[in-house]
Amino acid sequence: MFRSHVLVCGGTGCHSNNSAKILEEFNAQIKANGLENDVQTVQTGCFGLCAVGPVVIVYPEGAFYSKIKTEDVKEIVEEHLIKGRIVTRLLHKDDKAVSESVMALSETNFYKKQTRVALRNCGVINPENIDEYIAYDGYQALIKVLTSMSQQEVIDTILKSGLRGRGGAGFPTGRKWQFTHDAVGDEKYVCCNADEGDPGAFMDRSVLEGDPHAVLEAMAIAGYAIGSKQGYIYVRAEYPIAVHRLQVAIGQAKEYGLLGKNILDTGFDFDIEIRLGAGAFVCGEETALMTSIEGHRGEPRPRPPFPAIKGLFAKPTLLNNVETYANVAQIILKGPEWFASMGTEKSHGTKVFALGGKINNTGLVEIPMGTPLRKVIEDIGGGIPNGKKFKAAQTGGPSGGCIPASLIDTPVDYESLIAIGSMMGSGGLIVMDEDNCMVDIAKFFLEFTVDESCGKCTACRIGTKRLLELLTSVTEGTATLETLDEMEKLCYYIKENSLCGLGQTAPNPVLSTLRYFKDEYVAHVVEKRCPAGVCKKLLNFNIDKDKCIGCGLCAKNCPADAITRTDYIAPGHKLASMVIDSAKCVKCGACMSNCKFNAISKG
Repeated sequence: MFRSHVLVCGGTGCHSNNSAKILEEFNAQIKANGLENDVQTVQTGCFGLCAVGPVVIVYPEGAFYSKIKTEDVKEIVEEHLIKGRIVTRLLHKDDKAVSESVMALSETNFYKKQTRVALRNCGVINPENIDEYIAYDGYQALIKVLTSMSQQEVIDTILKSGLRGRGGAGFPTGRKWQFTHDAVGDEKYVCCNADEGDPGAFMDRSVLEGDPHAVLEAMAIAGYAIGSKQGYIYVRAEYPIAVHRLQVAIGQAKEYGLLGKNILDTGFDFDIEIRLGAGAFVCGEETALMTSIEGHRGEPRPRPPFPAIKGLFAKPTLLNNVETYANVAQIILKGPEWFASMGTEKSHGTKVFALGGKINNTGLVEIPMGTPLRKVIEDIGGGIPNGKKFKAAQTGGPSGGCIPASLIDTPVDYESLIAIGSMMGSGGLIVMDEDNCMVDIAKFFLEFTVDESCGKCTACRIGTKRLLELLTSVTEGTATLETLDEMEKLCYYIKENSLCGLGQTAPNPVLSTLRYFKDEYVAHVVEKRCPAGVCKKLLNFNIDKDKCIGCGLCAKNCPADAITRTDYIAPGHKLASMVIDSAKCVKCGACMSNCKFNAISKG
């Protein structure tokens, strides 16, 4: 038995911030001080609060250390692990609190407002140790299913829970399982969509990195329920840590007899293989994903027939995403009523969001469906940095829409988001403040979908490109009010005529910003002005001659030599003020960022 456990975050965010070296240093310091039999180090998955990583937690005290550097390790070992004295200067300070008392993870505002189901083991266990997963009831659901439940009983349990697909569309999971179970076929397949391509989204990656066995167990349960012997996890190659931990987990599960032939001596065979994607966003669409697994170019297929009837290798196929599977074992163990008790009448359970953008607490958030957006942003997210005002939140990635500040009390569930022109999507939630230009935001997401279009259908291939050209003309000040009408018509044409979800939802960011931020579009078109000061073609930098002291820093840092000295000397100053030649100005903003006296403005 160890008297202390040191948990070090091993998620991608902390890993990129040298958490692996921090773990190595802990092991070296523990060995150097002869503590190998007293202290155990554990590499976990993502804790969730990415804004303060790398995170280290020491138990049994529960000391939550944040923003740890390699050079801090020796102090933690010598003070905390040897002398029993908490290193208060390294403790996480919740929000803007100045308290130096030990604060457990669950006591912070970020965590205590959450309900963790899909993320229950992330940051808690070593994802590369199957014994730790088993210690937290791992594979108990699979045992229950194989020894005491029929296929239909499993499907009925998922149906009663109200679990809906967490990949974006929100289709009832149990119905999808039922369709695939009822389909006629000599072979059936279970697929996991881990092709997470939304900008700013990292929910599925974090589950795979922190709790891979939860996905494997759920896929095996699904395999039993529909009558399948083979599963595939389609994960993008840009997720090396997730891929590695999946490989380790699959190997361990096979060694324990939990995957492969005759699982638990029940006569049930089920195996899982990994297929790596090359990062094409369109391969998140189910038929394109299956086409890619088959070894072909990832392009969507017309539906019907749906994958439940004719999917992978033209056989009945069940496809769910990572987060959907992460809920399954808990539903089997705790019952469908437990899961259905969370959330709203039509959106049951919890939802994981990757909270990013202009927010203090960047990270992973899991909340009950129906939680108001305000609670996510102000309470869990800690509000907007630098005293700025909340302007909008974008949900659903390139397929979603922008929610204005006036709708900040909107419940976060499938129906409520669709009603206001957005969507749940896979769970990206990007927060914007007053410095964001909503026209530019729409352009950013549209540029992404134009680049990611597979090109198979004309409506998406040509339509999104033409829409981007019109939107670009708005940001450059060459559009007219008629351009806005033309954009809206084109949006609906693309939605109604595209083959797959990528094209059908690509206009959503444009439509939602036109709906809620029309005044910004009008300012760009009529006044030739970007209210947020973002669109470069519409920017003008000006020097207030009375504020300027003539120090010349702006001129020294101007790459275009566009700033010269005037003959005017402001009252109380000794040097003549500066002036910007707008014809030479490249609108880089270097002058404004280098001015120490707030004498330069943009507009």
